[in-house]
Amino acid sequence: MVTAQAPAQPSLAVRQKRLSRRARWLIFVVAWLIVLMPFLFWRSTWFGRPLSDAELNQYLHDTSKPRHIQHALVQIGERLSRGDTRSVEPWYPDLVKLGGAPVEEIRTTDAWVIGQAPQRPEFHAALLLMLNDASLSVRDNAALALVRYGDSSGHAQIAAMLKSTSVAAPIAGTITQVANAAQPIRSGTVLARIQYGKTSQDVRAPITGTVAAVRVQKGDTVQPGAELASISPGTDQVWEALRALYFTGTTDDLNDVKAYERPQPNVADRVQQQARETERAIRDRVSH
Repeated sequence: MVTAQAPAQPSLAVRQKRLSRRARWLIFVVAWLIVLMPFLFWRSTWFGRPLSDAELNQYLHDTSKPRHIQHALVQIGERLSRGDTRSVEPWYPDLVKLGGAPVEEIRTTDAWVIGQAPQRPEFHAALLLMLNDASLSVRDNAALALVRYGDSSGHAQIAAMLKSTSVAAPIAGTITQVANAAQPIRSGTVLARIQYGKTSQDVRAPITGTVAAVRVQKGDTVQPGAELASISPGTDQVWEALRALYFTGTTDDLNDVKAYERPQPNVADRVQQQARETERAIRDRVSH
């Protein structure tokens, strides 16, 4: 009688070899995902990725994803900056329509793009409407764009871009977090946090610049409208405002312009030269 033998078990060396091969594949897959996931995130959020006409049209009308609309707008702006007006002309009606979009970031980008587009009556009218927008950034971009039309309707808005912006409390509550004075801050960054009962609300910086002054501290109780802090404008905002005032500035703006002829915290040195040129242009206009 022949006794059945149990199947031979793989040797320890064979099992280790199989495990080693499996481990190597696992490490490879994990490493690949580590590289791939940031790339996919970057690809989905980076507005510089060129879009085909079909993609641009799809993104521009994707109301479920505001960032897609922003991406499309940025791409239209890039084409306009290269002098390519023909390929984007079919979307001009969309630019006018998006001036009333419910998302602030879309309206802000839209005002900037319209400022790159050829001068048209419908664009001029859209910019005038955006000059009364609830968003500071939308009003700023609209005011700057109107300068290309020789329209000084946004002069007061542009002049204000050289000054500190006051940030007020939107609700009543207790301050649980607040930025430090002299701290550089970017638009959209949390400036303060207000606790009310079991809920809290973040107060974000409306502009990029430097925290000029802080009026509250942790533990303070505030009411709606109370000033929390003020923010001095950063390089880009001051630069654009000075360039616009080169054409539209008045003698009433000279004190604010001349302030930037001296070094300012967290403001690039190139601003000083632009401030001097703007002052010269204003004085020349007055003397003629």
